[in-house]
Amino acid sequence: MTLLKKFSAYIKITRPLNTAITFCVVVVAILISQKYPTKISLILLASLTAALTAAAGNVINDLFDIETDKTAHPDRVLTKGTLTKTEAKSEYFLLNSIAAIIAVSLSTTPFVIVLLSISLLYIYSAYLKKIILVGNITVAALAGLAFIYGGVVANNPKAAVIPAFFAFFINLIREIVKDIQDIDGDKKQNIITFPVRYGIQPAKKSAAILIIILIAFTFYPFIFQVYKIEFFVIVMIFVNPVFIICVKNLLQKKAADIALTSNLLKSNMIIGLIAIYLGN
Repeated sequence: MTLLKKFSAYIKITRPLNTAITFCVVVVAILISQKYPTKISLILLASLTAALTAAAGNVINDLFDIETDKTAHPDRVLTKGTLTKTEAKSEYFLLNSIAAIIAVSLSTTPFVIVLLSISLLYIYSAYLKKIILVGNITVAALAGLAFIYGGVVANNPKAAVIPAFFAFFINLIREIVKDIQDIDGDKKQNIITFPVRYGIQPAKKSAAILIIILIAFTFYPFIFQVYKIEFFVIVMIFVNPVFIICVKNLLQKKAADIALTSNLLKSNMIIGLIAIYLGN
């Protein structure tokens, strides 16, 4: 195996797009929370720490999910053997170690949040993801915590509460959608997720209802003048139409393209970040 291919595997297992989104989330969280300009070096270090923690979380998740992924995601580097378990474990410890070292240099509270996140990501992968909705809620809470973390770094965590709520909600929805996508592999591994226990259709309907509720909540920041008109315009033109497509896809009687729905939800996270930043 070539060195380039091995390096590519090390990058791929971290889910670089998700890791980049985490980096951007913290950047945006700091910028919208700051009362006074924050040093660029502090913004970059805090965001890098969060990204490394998220990357390590993706690695440990894949380590625990090797058997499930043989059915649901056979193209992943561990199932294909491009990366060995030992190599993945080494990467996991390295990423977390760097994240912790950087976090120590920031201050006590960010360091505690990073350690909490590392612990929760491990516990989630090892135990919580096997408990109906508890694992989903844990991942969603960690997504919201990334905003709170950015608010803490900017010394104004209250300003991050609303985006943290949106992050929690959309990630909870996406977690349910991903469980639908992974249902065959989860059944083989006796992992009782919401779709496994109650069926695909009830899971799809639940995700669709949560999206509708989230659409309703997108009006709140504008109505109560939390964010400016730019937020409302972007949400109405881009974010909510994509949500409506997701709802339509989930509620149709024929087999829905669950992978498409999951990707649309992920794209909405990015657009939502832009809307919050421009509307702040």
